Amino acid sequence: MAPISKIDDLEKNIQEVIQDLYELSVATYAYAGPETTAALSTKIKNLSSHLLPLSQPLTSQHGASPIPIPPEVIEYVEAGRNPDIYTREFVETVQRSGAHLAGKAGAFDAFGRVLAGEIETAKPELEGEVRRVREGVGWGEGR
Repeated sequence: MAPISKIDDLEKNIQEVIQDLYELSVATYAYAGPETTAALSTKIKNLSSHLLPLSQPLTSQHGASPIPIPPEVIEYVEAGRNPDIYTREFVETVQRSGAHLAGKAGAFDAFGRVLAGEIETAKPELEGEVRRVREGVGWGEGR
């Protein structure tokens, strides 16, 4: 995450741009001919100078790498959709995937226990090895 000072700088630049746009719109509305051209020109230069830092990547501004944004999120926003919905859908997908993997792990655990029991029954001479494997995976002595 970006340090607070970088976020504060970014917020300050955005506030300056908003203020410049407001002043420019007021000056445009109150345009009184050639005598206000110099004022408009000054306001446009101010806006340009405040937009410049926002157009540069974070690496050139602050020496830190920019925060990577997945292309899917950018496409989602460009399509006019809410990125919070993308985040919610992503989290739900990860939770479903986690539940699926937990189910698989449980199935393999149950299979391993059954297999160990069957090996002990079929080959009693391997009981010591089966016990060692059971303890190694945390199953204890039970079947």
